[in-house]
Amino acid sequence: MIPATYRRALGGHGGGVFYLHGEDDFRKREAAKEIAEAHLDPATRDFNFDVMPGPELEVRDFASVLATPPMMAEWRVVLVHGAEALAPQPAARKLVLDMAASPPEGLALILTATRPTRSRARFYRDIVRAARSLEFRPVRANDLPGFLVSWCRERHGAEMNEDAARALAAAVGSDMGVLAQEIAKLVAMAPRGRPITVETVEEGGIRIPRLDPWRWFDMVGGRDFASATAALGELFMRGESGVFLVMGLTTHFLRIGLVLDRGLSGLEAALPPHQRWLARRIQGQSRGWNRESLDAALLGLRRVDRLMKASALPHHHLLEEWLLAQRASAGEADRPEAPPRRRADAARRGRQAGAATIRGRPGSR
Repeated sequence: MIPATYRRALGGHGGGVFYLHGEDDFRKREAAKEIAEAHLDPATRDFNFDVMPGPELEVRDFASVLATPPMMAEWRVVLVHGAEALAPQPAARKLVLDMAASPPEGLALILTATRPTRSRARFYRDIVRAARSLEFRPVRANDLPGFLVSWCRERHGAEMNEDAARALAAAVGSDMGVLAQEIAKLVAMAPRGRPITVETVEEGGIRIPRLDPWRWFDMVGGRDFASATAALGELFMRGESGVFLVMGLTTHFLRIGLVLDRGLSGLEAALPPHQRWLARRIQGQSRGWNRESLDAALLGLRRVDRLMKASALPHHHLLEEWLLAQRASAGEADRPEAPPRRRADAARRGRQAGAATIRGRPGSR
């Protein structure tokens, strides 16, 4: 049987043509390996398993291998890595699409491919429709901790708490091959039946940064703007990208907005399964916001994003300015409303300061 990880996405039964595509090569190869192992009998594996590199594939040899029936087993597995090399070959395209339309009995053909950037070849649309396809997009940095929690549970039957996942992602980065190896090591180290914690990660010899981006998102979401401002320099010293921080904050605020509009259940429904543990944390942070303050924060982030892309201003300074504005707004919310003239003067000064920032002289007139 196909592993549970892919059974639902691929249809739940064995055999046929599997098309695994996308930019995450590590997860594609892991999926191909698991699907192959699910079909192969260890006793006859050597007779019934062929691995063929797409760029070196000869159509005549390929057709011959596909026509070979299983030997002393239920299934024969043919795995083609780099199947994008088949797209420019009419005979190879036809062979694969015919197999997908009417798979021979006893055959599991697994194709892994990365569609070339800007390619409009019809083959990729046709094979997605005809085969049992699954796309592997790169895991976004903002989603990485939740993905690691899910990976640990599905691959190893073990639990990793969210703080440990954040610490591991911050220490190791986003290379899934390295992360998968580290998780396997941590699972072996953790006491049986106990979750992997930050302490487990530290005992594994992994140096954990004192601050990670996800903790910083929580600071901002919790309206602790003073701490977030103080921590910003540390994030940039560690090499974090200003663009990533803006994107992560935007996602964080949109999730807070979902709670404001639709409640906890609305956010849980919108999050992928590996992110649903975040919902109650976001719900707690949402109590400090309303629609007006959230809209203002998002508009400010959009301005920061545009300035990052269109000016030479340091990203650190742009985000710091945004944080200070949020801190000032939070203070204003606790003060009596100013008289109309004073509000107008403050708005005028704010517009002048914004124009000066765009010209590259923050705070000047």
